[in-house]
Amino acid sequence: MIAAPVEAGPRRPFDQDRAREDVRAGGRPLREIQNEWRQSMPGYDFLGSDYDPDAGRYRLKFMRGNAVDWVDVDGRTGREVGRAPRR
Repeated sequence: MIAAPVEAGPRRPFDQDRAREDVRAGGRPLREIQNEWRQSMPGYDFLGSDYDPDAGRYRLKFMRGNAVDWVDVDGRTGREVGRAPRR
């Protein structure tokens, strides 16, 4: 009897791999960027983030009351490069 190969487990999303590569190439870790932005947005709840590997940017999502703000930050510097309107 031949045993079937065993799956190694779930694969990380492609964006996560790219983000990790970008940090190795000089970018800042997401957790560091998130912590800085949490401190600079008092009164907001941090909801999460997405990574755009082509642009090297993170989109951070914050909420205060019923309004949600998306802040786009550069993955190398952590500085704001854009902001989506509140909804």
